[in-house]
Amino acid sequence: MQSSAGARAFQNARLQKKLKKQVDAIISAAATAFGQGRYAESETLCRQILQAIPDHFDATHVLGRCAQQGGRLDEAEQLLERAIVLDPRSHEAHNNLAAVHLALQRFEAARACREKAIALKPNFVPALVGLGNTLLQMNLPEQAIEQYDRAIALKPDHADALCNRGLAELALGQFERGLQSLERALLFQPRHAEALVGKGVACIELKHFDEAEAALAAALALKPSSAKILAQHGRLNYELERLEPALADFEAALAISPKLELALRGKAQACLVMGKTAQAMAAAAALIERNPSSEVGLALMGFAHSNQGEMDAAISYLDRALAIRPDYADAIRGKIFLQDFRAEADFAVQQAVRRDWWDFIGSRIARRRLQERSHDPERQIVVGYVGAEFRQHSAALTLLPVLRHHDRAGFKIVCYSCSPARDELTAKFKSLADVWVDAWQLSDDELADRIEADQIDILIDVSGHTTGNRLPVFARKPAPIQATGFGHATGTGLQTMDYVLADPVFIPQSARHLLAEKVFDLPCLNTIDPIADVPPSELPMLRNGHLTFGVFNRVNKISDDAIRVWAKLMHEVTGAKIIVKHTLLDDPLVRDGLLARLVAQGIAEENITCLGSSERSEHLRAFANVDISLDPFPQNGGISTWESFYAGVPVVAKLGIGASSRAGASIVTAVGLGDWVAGNDDGYVEIARRFAAQPEHLAALRTGLPARIAASPAGNVEGYTRALETGYRQFWRDYCSTAS
Repeated sequence: MQSSAGARAFQNARLQKKLKKQVDAIISAAATAFGQGRYAESETLCRQILQAIPDHFDATHVLGRCAQQGGRLDEAEQLLERAIVLDPRSHEAHNNLAAVHLALQRFEAARACREKAIALKPNFVPALVGLGNTLLQMNLPEQAIEQYDRAIALKPDHADALCNRGLAELALGQFERGLQSLERALLFQPRHAEALVGKGVACIELKHFDEAEAALAAALALKPSSAKILAQHGRLNYELERLEPALADFEAALAISPKLELALRGKAQACLVMGKTAQAMAAAAALIERNPSSEVGLALMGFAHSNQGEMDAAISYLDRALAIRPDYADAIRGKIFLQDFRAEADFAVQQAVRRDWWDFIGSRIARRRLQERSHDPERQIVVGYVGAEFRQHSAALTLLPVLRHHDRAGFKIVCYSCSPARDELTAKFKSLADVWVDAWQLSDDELADRIEADQIDILIDVSGHTTGNRLPVFARKPAPIQATGFGHATGTGLQTMDYVLADPVFIPQSARHLLAEKVFDLPCLNTIDPIADVPPSELPMLRNGHLTFGVFNRVNKISDDAIRVWAKLMHEVTGAKIIVKHTLLDDPLVRDGLLARLVAQGIAEENITCLGSSERSEHLRAFANVDISLDPFPQNGGISTWESFYAGVPVVAKLGIGASSRAGASIVTAVGLGDWVAGNDDGYVEIARRFAAQPEHLAALRTGLPARIAASPAGNVEGYTRALETGYRQFWRDYCSTAS
């Protein structure tokens, strides 16, 4: 009996040994198949083993990974949890289960599994990288970087760790450091698509657009159907003001991934600039539907409403965005811009939101320590003009005559052009600058470095809080004296801005204590070169038999309050008609919306003419059909007022309670037409009604206005420039006195 039992035990041992060899061979084949991407074959082999040995750890583990690769995440979770029960000390099983949790967006569970894997094997690089990825998904980029650094210390050529560290650094706004990490990843793996995309994003943020173009093109060559890469390429085109290609990229991305946030955001932004308001609203609505707490979607919906002149609704959306993210720069900038359109927004309200920009953004930027320079109060002063407006733009028309008449013995002029757009006006600016810098491919730090290197004495911001501004550079204070003017001289709120260039009408003494800057008074808020190519025209009412009012301003300046006053005026002036002209009126949604608002206030549709975009020469000729121009309020016209005057058409203006509502009065008063400025709505109607009844006076003004402008301190551009230079010299003398 014992001999027989021993024989059976020996035989069983031989069978188990043979079975073990067979199982080892099968699991080895399964692992090889898995590694080569033959998941179905690997799965079949694992199931074969588990039929014979249900508790086989390796077969359970590999089968779980096969289910994960097949997208069967619930099954993968069960199998990997079973594998961990079979071998609780398997660091790989814990790490793979973490990947399943991450795919299911169970971030805390994924984090716990990664940490367990690392506890079991502290130098396990995949788990360190995976924990970094999990923390990055949890919006903990600083902690993610710690894990990536641990992985990189163990494996310096780990391209994924380097790439993801770079992405984490981008999430922290550390764009230069992020770019270094991404370039190091590409050094080890030049065809790493994620690193190429990350490099493109970093370069867009740093305004290194040529490098961004190359990186994104390489990424698209690797993954031509990637919605994310297409959307980033669209973003690059948008930044370069190539709007049609940008929109095409965003549309292509959305065709692949209809809910991709970056593409929806980009489409809305491009459509807003292109005047396609309905499409912009649809994209913003899709963002909000996808995520009701999307501050981006809410802000873009606000901008879409502002395109239609619905300022209260626009600001309501921006406030909702800022309640979610108080330091959202685009929303703060938008609110600054839109507050200028509200009748109840006085100087206190307008400056409060500018202070918000400083508190949440500007104050967090480190200031420069400037090197010593000559404090000779009478030496040549180096003046730097910073703006995105060195092209066909209203602010450019106010700055160009100043540059043309600057005294080059007393002032050296450096222009920092911050827009990639170029036109014939750009060439004129370039010819007038002593030094021209294409600053649109310089990051804020690089531009500040350049300004310091150029030894700028007085740095002038041309943009204010408008699109394309470089106020973060001014927050760094790279020049000893800084001022804002020309483009949006309503104050910036920056504690690093010393002066704002304005006049006593635009910013009265009673409001000046509210501004961060000291006000320097010029003869007028702005000036422009004489417009000599407006052909003289007969007073239209003499040939038409009725008076025609004109509003040649942005549609979003046309408030309901202004429409109400204009409707009252047209009822009092028998047979009067009105022409409204602006580029956005080419958009049927905007045009129909404006017509509906005008008609709702009682202006008959047959008395309204809407005109859209045109060449500037044609735009100026359109004044030949206008008897009296009506300045909108509370946001007034600027260049449109000057253009109307040079065409011989007087402008009715109303003096408001905020800077933006006093620009019209500033210009009208400065050319000697103070009797065309009203203090309230009734006065506005009365001025227009009174002069409408004086065709002889209107005809005389039509022929005499250009000469009147030339004789005024505001219209004499050479005298205006001398007044500005007097201010610059005083700024410099005061600085030298304090510095010594």
